[in-house]
Amino acid sequence: MVTPRRWTAVAAAFLGGCGGAERDLATVRDQVKARYPDVRQVATADLAAWMADGTRKPPLLLDVREPREFEVSRLAGARNVVPGARWEDALAGIPKDTPIVAYCSVGYRSSALVAKLAAAGWTDVANLDGSIFQWANEGRPLVDGRGTADRVHPYDADWGRLLDERRRARE
Repeated sequence: MVTPRRWTAVAAAFLGGCGGAERDLATVRDQVKARYPDVRQVATADLAAWMADGTRKPPLLLDVREPREFEVSRLAGARNVVPGARWEDALAGIPKDTPIVAYCSVGYRSSALVAKLAAAGWTDVANLDGSIFQWANEGRPLVDGRGTADRVHPYDADWGRLLDERRRARE
């Protein structure tokens, strides 16, 4: 299990000396892929096109962040699966061939969940490459409990540096 302290240490390792949030996020995305080489990645542009395509079955979106992060913003229609909680409860009654795309802040927590789902027999699961930080940095749509949102919970000060400053929520 990755603790908040571990997240901060990993973020510091990636953020030191890198210029620009997009460059830093690209490095973190590569690290996520290296840590989870068997997890299929879906590009943000591909997910956006899939969600807009009325002829395709939309994916079940799983937001693998803490409730305080989820409340600030999320992708429309996403279900919150709290990291470390029983994901089985969130997927009760959902057929194992349902297309699922999971995301978190940058991809670590969601990739871990996707790996667990694949090991449990789910056949069409993927991680959103770059997760909600990438999605938001590209200006893609977000929602909260009231409607349209334009900011994302930064997780903490170190990870939040990966978000475009205009997209970073203040705590």
